[in-house]
Amino acid sequence: MGGDMIIAAESGGSGAFNLLLLLAIPLVFYFLLIRPQNKRRKEQLQMESNLQPGSRVMTTSGMRATVLSVDDDGVLLEIAPGVEVSFVKQAVMRVIQDDDAKGADAEELDLDEDDDDADDERDGGTVDLTKDDATEDDADDAEDEDDAEDGDDRAKAKTGAKAGRKSSD
Repeated sequence: MGGDMIIAAESGGSGAFNLLLLLAIPLVFYFLLIRPQNKRRKEQLQMESNLQPGSRVMTTSGMRATVLSVDDDGVLLEIAPGVEVSFVKQAVMRVIQDDDAKGADAEELDLDEDDDDADDERDGGTVDLTKDDATEDDADDAEDEDDAEDGDDRAKAKTGAKAGRKSSD
C-alpha cells in the first residue's frame, strides 16, 4: 500500500507544468480583477477631485442634481429648485455631460415646463377631479351590487340543488 503512494507521487506530471500553473493563477486574478478595480477607483477619485459648482451629477441612488458647493469630503447638491442636500463625495456616481442632460435624460424626466402644456393639449386638457359626478357613480355602484347579490342567490340555489341530489342518491 505504501508503494502505491510513491508511484502516484512520481507520476503526478512534470514540475514545470505545476510551476506554470502556480504562476498563471495570480496573473489571471491580477488582470481580470485587481487591475480593472484599481483603474475604476482612480477614475472615481479623479472625478471627485474635479467636481465644480454648476456641474450636473448623478448620485449613487440615481438622483440627478446640480453641484452648489464642494468641501473637503462633501458636496452640496440642489436636487430641485430650492431643495439643497448635502452628500459625501463618494455618493456622486458620475458627472452628467451637458449634451446628455439635454438629450434623452431630459425627455425621460420631462424637465421642460413647455412640454407640460403640450402634453395637456395632447391628452385632451386637464382632468376634472370634482365630486359632481359622484351621485351618478353611486347609483351605478348600487346597481352593480344588486346584480352581484342576485348572482350569489343563483349560485346558492345551484349548490342547494346539487346537495339535494346527493342526499337522495
